[in-house]
Amino acid sequence: MQHPPQDPNIVKHCYATIYTPSRRRKRFPENCVTVLPSAEEAIAASRQGSDLHPAKVIGPSRSSEGFRLYYLLEWLD
Repeated sequence: MQHPPQDPNIVKHCYATIYTPSRRRKRFPENCVTVLPSAEEAIAASRQGSDLHPAKVIGPSRSSEGFRLYYLLEWLD
């Protein structure tokens, strides 16, 4: 999978929960992503909702449409 260009001032690798009913997508809008300090916290937080999934992501990155997006690096479960 190709990752977006990295701007060290904006884009970073982080752990998060992603609110999505399907795990087919590879990029997610900022309002669906909750950044957390560790993989363990992301996994624990994902147990609080059926459509919350723990992941390692990179972002946020501004899309050509002006949205801030996070890109999936890997699912944690």
